[in-house]
Amino acid sequence: MNDHQLLRYSRHILLPEVGIEGQEKLLAAHALVIGAGGLGSPACMYLASGGVGRITLADGDSVDLTNLQRQILHTTAAVGRAKAFSGKDTLAEINPEVEVNAIPERLEGAGLDRLVASADVVLDCSDNFATRHAVNRACVRHAKPLVSGAAIRFDGQVSVFDLRSAEAPCYNCLFPEDTEAEETRCAVMGVFAPLTGIIGTTQAAEALKLLAGVGESLSGRLLLLDGLAMEWRSIRLSKDPACMVCSANS
Repeated sequence: MNDHQLLRYSRHILLPEVGIEGQEKLLAAHALVIGAGGLGSPACMYLASGGVGRITLADGDSVDLTNLQRQILHTTAAVGRAKAFSGKDTLAEINPEVEVNAIPERLEGAGLDRLVASADVVLDCSDNFATRHAVNRACVRHAKPLVSGAAIRFDGQVSVFDLRSAEAPCYNCLFPEDTEAEETRCAVMGVFAPLTGIIGTTQAAEALKLLAGVGESLSGRLLLLDGLAMEWRSIRLSKDPACMVCSANS
């Protein structure tokens, strides 16, 4: 770490739990962020400002005027641009030392598998179950920690699925892919703007902790936020021995 980096990240380095060693782990790390919308915006910004050395940002959508109420990675001037490229430009303004790889497409198949395999942590900031389950399968396959978040109306949730531990549940244990689930979208149901910031920032915090090797992650726990009452609930999660994705017999 050079003198400039020691100064930039000094407030991290002052934390005994992080220190120089922890900050160097962040600088050497690669985070894959899937989704550059309401959750991905604050998540990416804190990963970049916190000094994660390489960020891959994938999103197949373009910036729309309706996004700007909550997707703080993008500005009015970015309307019509690919979110991945708009996000890359914003992150460069925040921290030009971070290498950002922008992928303006929806990740799937071999491309998703390759990027998950190369990442140290994966943040699922997507807005649909198909992507969430595909990301989960890839993370289980490559034993990569997955930080998952969701937000709709005034309700948010966040958890970590870390299959580096044999006892840890995966996303499919919580939301089995073969069961019917109602998929609600912000475009139909609406979403409170700061809620996405709270959940996305929590995702960034969990990712930074995992990369630096500090604290206790949310693996095995689901945090639920009622934004109207501003109350958090924590629910314990157990591995499903019959899970079709992560069980020993799958």
